[in-house]
Amino acid sequence: MKISAGILLFKKEKDSRYYFLVHPGGPFWKNKDLGAWSIPKGEVFPDENLLERALKEFKEETSKTIDGKFIELSPIKQKGGKTVYAWALENDLETAGLYSNTFPLEWPPKSGKILEVPEVDQWEWFSSEEALQRINTAQKDFITELENIIKNQ
Repeated sequence: MKISAGILLFKKEKDSRYYFLVHPGGPFWKNKDLGAWSIPKGEVFPDENLLERALKEFKEETSKTIDGKFIELSPIKQKGGKTVYAWALENDLETAGLYSNTFPLEWPPKSGKILEVPEVDQWEWFSSEEALQRINTAQKDFITELENIIKNQ
C-alpha cells in the first residue's frame, strides 16, 4: 500500500482563505488543470516519520522550508489506492522564485528517451472555491476538514 504525506498551506486575506497548491510536472500533466493540482506531498518510506516526510517533500517541491503550528488532518484515500496524510499550516509564501527538484522520466513510454522533468511545474494560491475545483478530487476533503476546524475554533 502506497502512503504519501504532505502539507496544506493556507493564508487568510481579508475575509477569504487561500490555499497553496502545486501542479505536477512532466508531459503527462502538461494540459491537465481541473483535478490535477495537489498539496505538496510525496511517498513515505517504511518506518519514516510522516510529518518529517511531508516537510521534506514541501522543500523538494518548492525549495522552501516552513515551520509553525501544524494542524493534523484526517488521511484520505486517492482513486489509485494511495493513502495521503496531511497537515495544514497557516503561512504565507511568495511564489516567485520557487523551484522544484527533478527526476528522470522515460518519454514517450518505452521510447528509451530519458527526460529530466520537474516534480512540480507551477505553484499558485487559490481561493477556497477555486482550490476545490483544481485539487485532486480526494484531496478536497483536506480543505473541507480544515475549514470546519477553523469555523469551530
